[in-house]
Amino acid sequence: MAIWVDADACPGDIKSVLFKAADRTGTSLTLVANHRLSVPPSRHIRFVQVPSGFDVADHAIVTRMTAGDLVITGDIPLAAEVLEKGGHAISPRGEAFDAETIRQRLGMRDMMDELRSSGVQTGGPAAPGPKERQAFANALDRWLTRHGG
Repeated sequence: MAIWVDADACPGDIKSVLFKAADRTGTSLTLVANHRLSVPPSRHIRFVQVPSGFDVADHAIVTRMTAGDLVITGDIPLAAEVLEKGGHAISPRGEAFDAETIRQRLGMRDMMDELRSSGVQTGGPAAPGPKERQAFANALDRWLTRHGG
């Protein structure tokens, strides 16, 4: 069992929660990004830098993860690929994706893409706050408890 992080867009406070959880539980944590990140020294935490490019980090995660692993991502198509491969996915806001929620989120994402391509300004989600950080920490703890972390 391992945790993979789509680290390019993962908020720093969520990374801090992950660093503490990896050390506390001895769970392997790998951050994947196309730019250099600093990670705390730990035998449980590592960083993989991938070249810049569309979905390069996503592809690296899907290629390296195995069934049962957890991926932290806000990228809906990546979460869908993780689920298809038998993995688990949680957003940095604490939403645990499953077959039902991923279908709904993909549909909403496609609808928003259509609106944006037609010129409608849709804006993005608000920055995560303390409630989202707590929701994430709770979702991570539930996953670690269920999967032996």
